[in-house]
Amino acid sequence: MVRFSNLYRNDIYESLTNEKLDVLVIGGGITGSGIALDAASRGLKTGLVEMQDFAFGTSSRSTKLVHGGLRYLQQMEVQMVAEVGKERAVVYENGPHVTKPEWMMLPFYKKGNFGPLSANVGLRFYDFLAQVKKTERRMMLSKKEALKKEPLLKSEHLKGAGYYVEYKTDDARLTIEVLKKAIEFGAQALNYCKVTEFIYNEQNKVVGATVEDQIGGQQHQLFAEKIINAAGPWVDELREMDGSKQGKTLYLTKGVHLVFDQSTFPLKQAIYFDNEDGRMIFAIPRDGKTYVGTTDTPYDGDIAHPTITNDDRDYILQAIHYMFPTLSITKDDVESSWAGLRPLIGDEGKDPDEISRKDEIFVSDSGLLSIAGGKLTGYRKMAESVIDLVTKQLKNEVGILYSKSETKQIPISGGEVGGSKGFSRFKQQQMNHAKALGIHLSQAEILISRYGANVEKVFEKYESLTNEALQAGIDPIVFAELRYAIDEECVYKPVDFFIRRTSALFFDIAWVEKYRKPVSNYMGEVLHWTQEEMGYYARELQQMLDVATIRED
Repeated sequence: MVRFSNLYRNDIYESLTNEKLDVLVIGGGITGSGIALDAASRGLKTGLVEMQDFAFGTSSRSTKLVHGGLRYLQQMEVQMVAEVGKERAVVYENGPHVTKPEWMMLPFYKKGNFGPLSANVGLRFYDFLAQVKKTERRMMLSKKEALKKEPLLKSEHLKGAGYYVEYKTDDARLTIEVLKKAIEFGAQALNYCKVTEFIYNEQNKVVGATVEDQIGGQQHQLFAEKIINAAGPWVDELREMDGSKQGKTLYLTKGVHLVFDQSTFPLKQAIYFDNEDGRMIFAIPRDGKTYVGTTDTPYDGDIAHPTITNDDRDYILQAIHYMFPTLSITKDDVESSWAGLRPLIGDEGKDPDEISRKDEIFVSDSGLLSIAGGKLTGYRKMAESVIDLVTKQLKNEVGILYSKSETKQIPISGGEVGGSKGFSRFKQQQMNHAKALGIHLSQAEILISRYGANVEKVFEKYESLTNEALQAGIDPIVFAELRYAIDEECVYKPVDFFIRRTSALFFDIAWVEKYRKPVSNYMGEVLHWTQEEMGYYARELQQMLDVATIRED
């Protein structure tokens, strides 16, 4: 089997082109990765291409929650809430290292979106729809209890709070772990591989795609029985390339998050609150930081690089001042930030936050399948729906019968620990292992949560590559992570490592600044960058740092 690494890039191309695929997936976000896993696990010969890095777009720039969408009950999206609510537990059990329960407080105020009665009824209905287990069902808190859990909350007109469980995740790592599991089932995937045109047969049916390597510039032709457009915000660009962009189209909205150090914003408890204008906002503590978001505004700019405007930043700062009035946070306290796009299916006449997050599959006359909409939480069900349609078509067209989806019971990469209960035992074992290796327990805990069952491979590299790490001028723990990312997670550029494999650019800027140069130098040697590439990737990382820290004010 070809390894999932850019060190074997030519081999992966050879594997993708040596025979016709059953399924070619375009897009390496959570939707495309989920589709690749569902397809490969049913025995379909599967390929996936992504023009940027995996999880480059929306799938690394969400609110980083696997949640059921409580607010969608207000819009009577009952079926969607029921479906994605149930999926939370599936995502958690299949990858307990990268997804964790998080108790969320929903404070209610006089004249707010929720009152004690509506919140109680809504949360009870939510528990029922999502089939929430007993230990995670909602509780109702008095004003005194709410303020005890989070003293920073605005106390004026506070009437109490709902208390319920959502699931916190690292969206980019969730994506890469799903894709790695697809690779284990035989899928082949490449990042920095852009579709430039579709290939059609005499009946004008799509049978393949020409792709251009974004690193070396070579072109290749890939052929497949079925081609699936799962390109997120770029879905309509591919539909236009296919000549099938008609009827419903995407409506892009931008969501922005700001990150603060806990010394500045010492939030103890995750909060989901309604702002002055009625929009719902999250404030979530994470790894010594607090992040707050999100906005929901129409977007028509550069899809690849949505940026945060002063208005975006000020909106969230005002929301913080509104709900946490004792804080004196200013724009200078913003440590990092990110902006992401939601590829919604347009619904004329509705405001951005009123548009349904439901997914939909479009089938063009050429046979191109496109999937749009949906939520991070529902990625597995979306993938199942697409591949159900593909296998039905293949049964009718070529008489091949494939099995039903089994991804509900398939742990993602790193999740092979026996579910949430097994993970607790696994974590303790690995903490003991780390202690024996001389790794600080706080570092070990981060590594175990980041890599799950794969942390053993990281520990092995830590043991065996210490001398090489010291020669490279990189801390051995960091070096072990970097080497694992290069060998096992298809990293090619520094931004891949610092943003989508470690989330450090969002949650540990100082760590990025400390290691950016030695990491870049080492990657350049191993991946044989030219001097031109070295300079370009250094500037790219600097640009991302500038954007994240909102330095261009």
